[in-house]
Amino acid sequence: METPLLLPLWIALGAIPGALSRYYLTLLCVQKFGGEFPFGTFIINLSGTFLIGFLATLFLSIKAGLPLNGFVIVGFLGSYTTFSTYALDTSNLLKLGNYRRALLYGLGSPVMGFLGVELGIALAQRL
Repeated sequence: METPLLLPLWIALGAIPGALSRYYLTLLCVQKFGGEFPFGTFIINLSGTFLIGFLATLFLSIKAGLPLNGFVIVGFLGSYTTFSTYALDTSNLLKLGNYRRALLYGLGSPVMGFLGVELGIALAQRL
């Protein structure tokens, strides 16, 4: 029987690689694409929403336990995705007068994120 007492440990263990993945992917994107547009946050949000849709659906179908769900969904993806940073990045783009980029980023992230979740769900249901 699974014990929910260890669940915070599983979440914490998942959060470490999630946060580090977010950090290094952001650095890589700034290095590769520059800092004019927050590509790192954009890519992380899109991949994170796809993964959460896919894995939540998959875990439900295979009846994954609390430790795996806590480690991956809450821990890893919870620290990997960056919607708080998304809001700050949108605000910063607006403050800098980059209205087109702010509009693309501000509206593109939730729309594409929703599509990512739906695509992840559809793919997991087909497996």
